[in-house]
Amino acid sequence: MKTTTIRKAETTGDAVLALCENGNGNGSRPKRIRNRAAKKQALIEAGLGLFASKGYEVTTTREIAAVAGCAEGLIHRYFNGKPGLLAAIIESRVAKQVLDSGHPSRSAHDLEDEFLHLVDQEIERVWQSRNFLRVVIPRAIVDPSLGGVMNRALVLRSKATSEHLHHSKTCVGLPPGTIDVLAQAVGMLGFVFGFVRPVLLGHDRSRAKKMAATIAKTLVANSVVSVVV
Repeated sequence: MKTTTIRKAETTGDAVLALCENGNGNGSRPKRIRNRAAKKQALIEAGLGLFASKGYEVTTTREIAAVAGCAEGLIHRYFNGKPGLLAAIIESRVAKQVLDSGHPSRSAHDLEDEFLHLVDQEIERVWQSRNFLRVVIPRAIVDPSLGGVMNRALVLRSKATSEHLHHSKTCVGLPPGTIDVLAQAVGMLGFVFGFVRPVLLGHDRSRAKKMAATIAKTLVANSVVSVVV
């Protein structure tokens, strides 16, 4: 029997055990899944865990299938191979995030309170997705088709934030164009201060969040002034 290699990897805030070859951590093979939707979801979760722990290039479809408890051929049948699986991972995560963004949020006192809360939420969301972003960003640079998937994901996120602001009482009186700009700003601040600053540049997270809040307050103040003028 081959020795099972276990690597711990952080994904969305939780540790993921990425298992190589035929192991599931207790010396036995993973239980086979029969439902098609469950198989697809298992492959998506296994792919994300292994991509984050080992890297996209070195992870094999055989390893992904072993962790998921599925036949290797299903990766090609369902996703047209490893690149399609990565695209499915992105779309699955975005769909869930858009769904979550539609849930009612706490009542805001004013526009500044609303905007700062959205920015803070986005920073936390991006931070929790940091290992996922470590995988997809390098791949998107070399794979134009994956870049298109990420672009659609960004559009969906921005649209969800814009719709939230359009329906918020704190944005009454703001021109639609201003609301859309604020929605775009939420995404940019979230990415810069939730991923670029703390992950790529190694900046302190708390200081990064304070800087994001300062910029957010300035943007809101300018938006209000432009409406008054």
